[in-house]
Amino acid sequence: MACIVKAEILMVNLVPKVTRTDAIQSFVSQETPIVRLTDSDGQVGTGYSYTIGSGGPAVISLLRETLLPRLIGREAEEIEGIWRDLLFATHATAVGAITSLSLAAIDTALWDLRCIRAGLPLWRMAGGTKSSVPLYSTEGGWLHITAKDLVADALEMQKRGFIGSKIKIGKPTLAEDRARLKAVREAVGADYQILVDANQSFTLAEARRRADMLAEFDIGWFEEPMPADDVGAHVQLTAASPVPIAVGESMYSASQFKDYLAMGGCTIVQADVARVGGITPWLKIAHMAEAFNVAICPHFLMELHVSLTCAVPNAPMLEYIPQLDDITTSRLNIHDGFAMAPSAPGLGIAWDWDAITARALAGLSTTIE
Repeated sequence: MACIVKAEILMVNLVPKVTRTDAIQSFVSQETPIVRLTDSDGQVGTGYSYTIGSGGPAVISLLRETLLPRLIGREAEEIEGIWRDLLFATHATAVGAITSLSLAAIDTALWDLRCIRAGLPLWRMAGGTKSSVPLYSTEGGWLHITAKDLVADALEMQKRGFIGSKIKIGKPTLAEDRARLKAVREAVGADYQILVDANQSFTLAEARRRADMLAEFDIGWFEEPMPADDVGAHVQLTAASPVPIAVGESMYSASQFKDYLAMGGCTIVQADVARVGGITPWLKIAHMAEAFNVAICPHFLMELHVSLTCAVPNAPMLEYIPQLDDITTSRLNIHDGFAMAPSAPGLGIAWDWDAITARALAGLSTTIE
């Protein structure tokens, strides 16, 4: 056992290398808060979270002023206790994105430190179910992309051995969405999975109409059809939909997933390790979903989620969206369309500290001892 003696914060902005649009927004910048924790034996664990263009300084402020000072002197192995204590310290701002993103940066650093101390990769430390997971791609399916380019990307991913592609929907008319999906299905054939994501853009009535259309093309799931806080509408849709309903990227606590699962509001959960507060609650959500015989297919963060999907038995695929290339020296290891679990101790992310230091935003770096 060793106590935490130092905490460091940095933040970098990562601009997406391709344009990312969906039915309600554009992904303009990935603000990436990074936390480094040093224990009394000199071991260092690194964690992180992200935003899609706003709120990053608020995350840094909560870390600097409220959360990280409470870590100094704590036993680093007491991850569950630390997570609970920090959640209580922010009870006036929880449940919500800023608090969960802040907790995640700390929690992932603690898990990295635990794994490094044990000499184990995260996927084994957290469960060790399998050493690889099939990939599906989202990066070629954004809403602004033409049907012709959607087809070209899906065919390329299929050639690389990916299990499927995700396509954004939410065009002004059902006919436009239908034409795009029809073009892709005719190109890739029956065995390649097509998934769709509406990014919370529909009413219940419109989601029902689109679900009927999606069934024509054997769509693998209908993701975020409506606002995430409307559990009742999702219950109604799930009961009537001919395609599976997926939710979770816009939920920020295990309890929200509990309500969806208990009420039958979805058939797939998509917990995002940063948005739910870290690895500690993510694993609880995954195991809770397993108890309901529901799959977990996490949102984004492939460099971290590859280990978590390999840790649990009910995670059938991983979303491919490169995120950290500009600030890491490691890359997702892909073989015949499968992502291989990292073998190095820790999260399996090799940070490029020269690149991070060069990109760190002035005034948002802090060291606490």
